[in-house]
Amino acid sequence: STSRQQHGQRPRPSRGPAPRDLDARGRMDRKLRSQAGQAIYALRKTIVEPVFGQIKGARRLVRFRLRGMEKVNGEWALMATNHNLLKLFRASVATG
Repeated sequence: STSRQQHGQRPRPSRGPAPRDLDARGRMDRKLRSQAGQAIYALRKTIVEPVFGQIKGARRLVRFRLRGMEKVNGEWALMATNHNLLKLFRASVATG
């Protein structure tokens, strides 16, 4: 996202050709203002990105505590397993 928006509010569409001197943020802003860009960006809510936010927010995972890819992968696997076990536990409590 390039700026904050109210929930459900859509940005005004861009018109005309894009200026040549736009930086990366400006190009992304123009892309998000197009209908095709909004449709693609909306798919982010239906795929895995919310899970990363939930894990990072609920578990307060600001940074990894271990160093090295192998250890970081293990730490992430532990966090993801914890997240999934809690989901299963809450589902069993809700139905039982």
